[in-house]
Amino acid sequence: MTAAFEVIATQGRARAGIFHTAHGPLATPVFAPVGTAGTVKAVFPRDLESAGASLVLANTYHLHLRPGDELVRDLGGLHRFMNWQGPILTDSGGYQVFSLQHINRIDDEGVSFRSHIDGSHLRFTPEKVIEIQRNLGADIMMCFDECPPPRDRERVEGAVRRTGAWARRCREAHPDDGRQVLFGIVQGGVFADLRESSARELQETGFAGYALGGLSVGESRADMLEALALSAPMLPEERPRYLMGVGEPDDLVEGVWRGIDIFDCVIPTRLARHGAAFTASGRINVGRLDFARDERPLDADCDCPACREYSRAILRHLIKSREILGYMLLSLHNIHFLVGLVHSMRAAIVKSEFPAWREAFHRRWSRADRGQAVRA
Repeated sequence: MTAAFEVIATQGRARAGIFHTAHGPLATPVFAPVGTAGTVKAVFPRDLESAGASLVLANTYHLHLRPGDELVRDLGGLHRFMNWQGPILTDSGGYQVFSLQHINRIDDEGVSFRSHIDGSHLRFTPEKVIEIQRNLGADIMMCFDECPPPRDRERVEGAVRRTGAWARRCREAHPDDGRQVLFGIVQGGVFADLRESSARELQETGFAGYALGGLSVGESRADMLEALALSAPMLPEERPRYLMGVGEPDDLVEGVWRGIDIFDCVIPTRLARHGAAFTASGRINVGRLDFARDERPLDADCDCPACREYSRAILRHLIKSREILGYMLLSLHNIHFLVGLVHSMRAAIVKSEFPAWREAFHRRWSRADRGQAVRA
């Protein structure tokens, strides 16, 4: 399987590139906002585009349940359904194998679920997952994988074995017509030897790109970064590398530093629904009482609508009053922040300034919330 990926600049392991898809090129590194059910929550597609977003993610499992992937196909595909004409990536449902483990049963052939909506039975196999994603019409499709608890070695060993076998079946079920490319997913938890064997097996099968899965699912941040540092060099340089489900700003910086090209996460919109916003110096809780008369923008360095047109005081009122506009503005701001962050990293790599840029970022950034803690 081939797809055009060009690396145009590097600094250490960090790289700036271009990944060509059926719906246009992706300048990497790139952050993808998540539209689980076919929409990025509280954000118009036109505003995503204005914020500089170039890739969005949608969820295979949830769209299969409702409205149904065949209906999406019959209505013109996911691009028309979402009113988004840029590239779309669909995950495989593998994360739901992990997050909904209390209502599923895994065997070597696939996974049996009970719908979290109505309790009905459904069955995911590698072949079924490819069929669903084909119906949705995504530009980038993911292989079906098993995402295990990262520190349970026995379960991780079984997941690596199944993930490799399922990847081969996904590859066989995927018609390589150039319109929809397929990525493999490396598993292995926090175990370097299992990550290596998973990466090697996937490369023997051959995919257009490779994802690192099973990270940021309960392990410590230190363990995640260590596994990332070990795993990224195991992947081929001529293919894009995708770190799944990671979106904290400092994690994006460290991911790019270690050679990652693509990221996605629900965190910008999820945090917004809890009244939290990213700023150049860290995360703030917009509901803080000391913002009640604060006429400054959320972030003086940001030119999104929330920062251009509203003060912290007004945003605080909207959030405290649970006005939908407040969630919309914070969601757009957080997406704007993360998209701008990866754009800045790309520019720094191209200019051979990324090490200094990274140091400056860490000097000003604090993960600690200003005010009450809000966690994704």
